[in-house]
Amino acid sequence: MSRDVKLSRIQAVLAEVDYPTTRETAASAFDDVTLLLADGETNLGSVVRDVQTDEFESVDDLEAEVYGTLPRNAVGEPYQSEGDG
Repeated sequence: MSRDVKLSRIQAVLAEVDYPTTRETAASAFDDVTLLLADGETNLGSVVRDVQTDEFESVDDLEAEVYGTLPRNAVGEPYQSEGDG
C-alpha cells in the first residue's frame, strides 16, 4: 500500500525505521512513500538512495540528507510559507 506524505511531515515517516540505519535499509523501508513537494512529487525511497551518506545515526541525520538532496524548489518559493507548517 503506498502512502502520500507532505514534505513538512517527513520526520514522522523517517522515524519509522530503527537507528542507526543504512541508506539501503532506509530506502527499502520508504519505497511505498510518495513525497508531496511544492512542485510535484517523488518517491522517498528513491530520494534516500540518492543521498551521499551510507549510514545514519538519527532521524535528524537522514532528514538533513533528504533535504540536501532535493532541489531547492521542492520546498516552495524562498520566504514563502506552506501555510500549515
